[in-house]
Amino acid sequence: MNKKMARLRRARKTRAKIAELKVMRLTVHRTNCHIYAQVYSGCGTAVVVAASTVEAEVRNQQPNGGNVGAAQLIGKLIAERAKAKGVREVAFDRSGFNYHGRVKALADAAREGGLKF
Repeated sequence: MNKKMARLRRARKTRAKIAELKVMRLTVHRTNCHIYAQVYSGCGTAVVVAASTVEAEVRNQQPNGGNVGAAQLIGKLIAERAKAKGVREVAFDRSGFNYHGRVKALADAAREGGLKF
């Protein structure tokens, strides 16, 4: 089992529990260079809002997308976009990543931005 398979195995239990609850899901994915956040609908099939460090407006503010500052920026941005769509409460899906560093920074910034989870 490689690192990716182990991470996806860890993510499966969380995703199953969130699917059972049928609530909106804030998903985080990180790579070495970028961080991505998406809010999925309660059924899990449609992306309601998304934000990532790949976007041009984010790249202008934060040229390096692989650090804690970029994660905080994406957390605030996803919270703004979700509130504009009427989403207030979500379940946090860390996708098997440790709740540490960039993942934690994104979650804290999203909470400060007004999302509840």
